Amino acid sequence: MKLLKFLLRYFPPGLALEYTQGGDVKTKMIDLLDLTAETDIRALAQSIKASEPVITESVMGQLVETLEKLQAKVCDENAKSYYKYKTLQTHLLPLTNVAFDKLGKRCLTGSYDRTCKVWDIDSGTELLTLEGHKNVVYAVSFNNPTSDKIVTGSFDKTAKIWCSRTGHCLTTMWGHDAEVTVAKFSPTQNRIATGSLDATSKIFSLATGDEVGTLTGHTAEIIALHFNNDGNQIITGSFDGTISIWDTRTFRRTSVLIGHRSDVSNCVYNFDCSLIASSSMDKTAKVWDPRMYSCLSTLRGHDDEVLDLAFDNKGKMLATASSDTTARVWNVSGAFKELAVLEGHREEVSKVCFSPNGQHLLTASMDRTSRLWSIEDGRCMQTLEGHEDDVLSCAFSYNGDTIITASKDNTCMIWR
Repeated sequence: MKLLKFLLRYFPPGLALEYTQGGDVKTKMIDLLDLTAETDIRALAQSIKASEPVITESVMGQLVETLEKLQAKVCDENAKSYYKYKTLQTHLLPLTNVAFDKLGKRCLTGSYDRTCKVWDIDSGTELLTLEGHKNVVYAVSFNNPTSDKIVTGSFDKTAKIWCSRTGHCLTTMWGHDAEVTVAKFSPTQNRIATGSLDATSKIFSLATGDEVGTLTGHTAEIIALHFNNDGNQIITGSFDGTISIWDTRTFRRTSVLIGHRSDVSNCVYNFDCSLIASSSMDKTAKVWDPRMYSCLSTLRGHDDEVLDLAFDNKGKMLATASSDTTARVWNVSGAFKELAVLEGHREEVSKVCFSPNGQHLLTASMDRTSRLWSIEDGRCMQTLEGHEDDVLSCAFSYNGDTIITASKDNTCMIWR
């Protein structure tokens, strides 16, 4: 074996070793989720060397330098103030969803006007309009990290795959009997999963668009779906109040997570898929062990429906958004304690997302604003104002230097 180079992953922190073995170039990823500003980098480098034969004494200086660069980026606690950079006059009718590509250079917008648009973040110009759906385009996503394809899911009961450079429709996926509410690329890049109001999910071949399996078992609409890291498992959240875990190789349900007393509004994996979190109209969020199929904790505190939730990049904190006008942040790495109550919005909070370094939270609200919060003390650091109607969605770019907010006023605002 011979080491070729070190590669950094900033969010969540990690180090990749690129090396040759038997004539093949291989990559090994080392997660460094516990990296902090206090971490002794030289001691960390020694522990990595001790467990990785490909690392020799001759590259230790380079390893330390690489880890110091990672630490400086990930542990930068300086709070960024964002300014309104561009307003995108996106669609003729309200937006449904937005999504960044991996590098944060392009974004997607879906709309009730039956189109998906691709935007250049730097210039604010419209790059492509993806036309072909016969009804609302509700789900939009790039196949990150390559970002060369786009999937859209529509109320016309279909999903479509598009080339993200030319806008050409590559394939249309048929089979659902009702609106498609979610569509996701598999991490292995060879399949697509969809969820629908017909209470089923389907798996399609990315290459041909052919259906390869149907996941049946829910008794009400599916509104959330996520692959695990290797693409062999899917979780789905439904208005039937349950979360189902599926094996994508056999298309069989391996477990049902039962405990919510009302509709599930969202469900997500954390970074290493060691936890599943779900939010519900029953005013709670729950954290589950996906291996034991058991509920580890029920997070109580909201006074109204919990509409959204998100893990931080390391998977150690969870944020929840509620109709009670607050967002909350919870420790989910053992203690399951409430860390912060974020109060200041005047109407329901519909969306939450962490900054890439996990030190700040972004919220979207029906009060026409987004807000940026300090997780350390729960303080509102900045209010992003300017939309003329409900803010439906918000997102950070990969490195956190750009925010996008999407509103019912048919516009997106880019903040830098």
